[in-house]
Amino acid sequence: MSDVLKALEGAALDTRRPLDEILDAVRFNEAGLIPAIAQQHDSGEVLMMAWMNRETLEETLRTGRVCYWSRSRGKPWRKGESSGQQQHLQAASLDCDGDTLLLQVDQTGPACHTGRRSCFYVTLDADEARITSEPMIDPRTLYGDKTPH
Repeated sequence: MSDVLKALEGAALDTRRPLDEILDAVRFNEAGLIPAIAQQHDSGEVLMMAWMNRETLEETLRTGRVCYWSRSRGKPWRKGESSGQQQHLQAASLDCDGDTLLLQVDQTGPACHTGRRSCFYVTLDADEARITSEPMIDPRTLYGDKTPH
């Protein structure tokens, strides 16, 4: 853990540090990425998890429109650029270890490429898995024949 993050463990309420100092301390993985969990800001519903690099995190903080790193495309992915189902940042938090982000967002429509509100629609029990939500929109309506994965 970096000295910067270690120092924050005992920091008083409303302590402030320069953004660049904190971003320099973020623990990006070997691919330069950090997991980002998107949560609906007003309901607390967990919508999805995706990856960000420093560039997409900085863009998100600067513009307020959530931008992830698409591992499959190898480039920035502005949520909703294909489907129109955008995420607007309400708040961003870094966890205590500096290796996971929590993005509180205002999600337009479904967050999942399956057309569901949340990507977390498969509930696992001791002896079975169960689908817990219906698609809000048919993915073919959102993406045509080019449904992302």
